[in-house]
Amino acid sequence: MRILFITSTRVGDAILSTGLLNKLLTENPDARVTVACGPAAAPLFEAVPNLERIIVLDKMVLSLHWVGMWWRTVGQWWDVLVDLRNTPVSALLAASRRYRLRGSRSSGHRVEQLAQVLGVSGTPPTPHVWISDDARTAASTLIPEGPPVLAIGPTANWAAKMWRPEYFVELIQRLTGAGGIMPGARVAVFGRDDERPMALQVIEAIPEDRRIDLVGRIDLPTAAACLARAHFYVGNDSGLMHLAAAAEVPTLGLFGPSLEQHYAPWGPLGDVARAEKSFDEIFPANFDHRHTDTLMDSLSVDAVETAARTLWQRATETAA
Repeated sequence: MRILFITSTRVGDAILSTGLLNKLLTENPDARVTVACGPAAAPLFEAVPNLERIIVLDKMVLSLHWVGMWWRTVGQWWDVLVDLRNTPVSALLAASRRYRLRGSRSSGHRVEQLAQVLGVSGTPPTPHVWISDDARTAASTLIPEGPPVLAIGPTANWAAKMWRPEYFVELIQRLTGAGGIMPGARVAVFGRDDERPMALQVIEAIPEDRRIDLVGRIDLPTAAACLARAHFYVGNDSGLMHLAAAAEVPTLGLFGPSLEQHYAPWGPLGDVARAEKSFDEIFPANFDHRHTDTLMDSLSVDAVETAARTLWQRATETAA
């Protein structure tokens, strides 16, 4: 049996789609898998069981990347074809069962919207991260056994979604200080290499003996393995936030100019802290993600600390 799974370019959306692929593999454990996705998301699928290949869709003029995908897949009969990009070329491929993301999205969470593609009733498939032994070994070196780890994601793909670094610094001091939920915890900071300037103030504020600086130093699979070793995650609405939730870490996402109804961290140990102002109040009519500064200033440190304490209590009770 062969499965062709066409998913997102964006890391966050690709992570949210992994529940569908995991469901198909659980039901068909011997199936061989081909994944087509964007270059940023491709490493997420490197440890998928029975993976035959990953087709990286580097965007080309005139959408020629889709022609390239068609050329590499047209000679195969696909038992299951899942197209979450609704690309016309997938209709030209031979398949026994074909599932496509069609039309306008429903009002629910993105995970619930994607579950409708396979006609899943009841609880949607939870996003899943496949972690290789090599990634786990690397993570055990980067985050060795020791005090608990608070994971922080202080960056995002545009500045408007980023809580100010000085707020993260104060939050870390509260959560890991005396009376915090994780007194004396180590603090691991995550982010891409190009995001390092955005994260530097947070990194430098953490005492060296408790600092685990991973920004720009690890790939996506190793980041997933490192997150799986953490005990709590706080970060902006980003792909990293969804990766933490998929790694089954208690995950608190910070929201302002994006909608938690669609993109909150998914799972029983996921929660959000929303800016005091609503999305409609925050999001400007002339929004330009390239130039707009943070729109998260109505989210206070007090509000995030309260949300973190509430989620920590829930996670502690669940683990008991």
